[in-house]
Amino acid sequence: MKNRYIYWLAPAILLAWASCKQDKKGAAALPPTPVAVAEAKTAEAAYYDSYQGTVISINTVELRSQVPGFVTGIYFKEGDVVDAGKVLYEIDKRKYDAAYQQAQANVLSAQANLVKAQKDVDRYNMLLKNDAIARQTVDQAVAAFETSKASVAVAKAGLASAATDLSFATIRAPFKGRIGISQVRLGTQVTAGTTLMNTISAEHPIGVDVVINEQEINRFYSLQKTSSDTTFKLQLSDGTTYNKTGKVLAIDRGVTSGTGSIKVRIQFPNEDDVLKDGMSCVLQVLNQQSGNRVQIPYKAITEQMGEFFVFLTRDTTIKDTAEDKSVKDRQDTIAKQVKVALGPRVNTNVVVMTGVKAGDKVITDGFQRLRDGGKVTLADPSKAKAPGAGAKK
Repeated sequence: MKNRYIYWLAPAILLAWASCKQDKKGAAALPPTPVAVAEAKTAEAAYYDSYQGTVISINTVELRSQVPGFVTGIYFKEGDVVDAGKVLYEIDKRKYDAAYQQAQANVLSAQANLVKAQKDVDRYNMLLKNDAIARQTVDQAVAAFETSKASVAVAKAGLASAATDLSFATIRAPFKGRIGISQVRLGTQVTAGTTLMNTISAEHPIGVDVVINEQEINRFYSLQKTSSDTTFKLQLSDGTTYNKTGKVLAIDRGVTSGTGSIKVRIQFPNEDDVLKDGMSCVLQVLNQQSGNRVQIPYKAITEQMGEFFVFLTRDTTIKDTAEDKSVKDRQDTIAKQVKVALGPRVNTNVVVMTGVKAGDKVITDGFQRLRDGGKVTLADPSKAKAPGAGAKK
């Protein structure tokens, strides 16, 4: 019975001994993973933060008549640029012209009464010196003279009011700008201060409004004082970049409660009339961290739970523990996973703020099958055999 157990145990012991010896020699170790690497390099990185913006005319006026009446004249071509002072509309001015003429006549009448009152005062004062007239009559003449002076002032004020109404019947361009499509036509009745007739906008220079977080206020105040020709760029809705640069024109007076945001207006030249009031665009603001930065290919980045990692290659020496002292220590290349802080993307690369330094070898392909500390070899990962693939029989 005892001999039977010995027969069963002997092969098992021999198998275990052979397995341990094989592990010592490394014959059963997993083969290195083929990977491709790229060197982290320091390069000039000028990158921009993007803000959704709206083109806005710095000076826009809605044209409304200040007097009621019917439109009797339109003297512009819709969509054209008009000069300051150009006549745009005319309201039926016959009533206002008649009122002006009546006001002129009232002034003449009041002035004539004033002359008569002045002469009466002079005459009565002369008679008073000779005691030929009562004092009361003189006082009445003086009072009539003062009343006549007041009447002249009232008549002149009426004349000025009539002249103003007459001038309001002719609507002129308040400044040089582009006028829109008319909202009224010949014969349209307009109400004073209510009826919108047209809108005129100055187009050069022009503004772009963006909304920023209150944490960025100091940044834009600083840019208002020290911005350069490359600080602000504008990307249009068709994807093209506007060929002029801008500067900070104004920062709103306060932060909007509830949203914690504030409006900033950037001014751009617009001599060629490329930017139109109301256009959507993207304002690009030069990032303060631009400069010489470490960059690596973006495809080397992996994300785990909102954090970013890369695999770097490291050369390491493996001590051989074999009993045969003639076997030398071997050099292996392993993959080391490190956490990185990313900056913005620059074309196909990405800026790395921390975690990687210039000269590090970053694994760009083949890291999908890697684990931290795993052995790698420089090869084309696409030509590597799948794990577990055996030789053809």
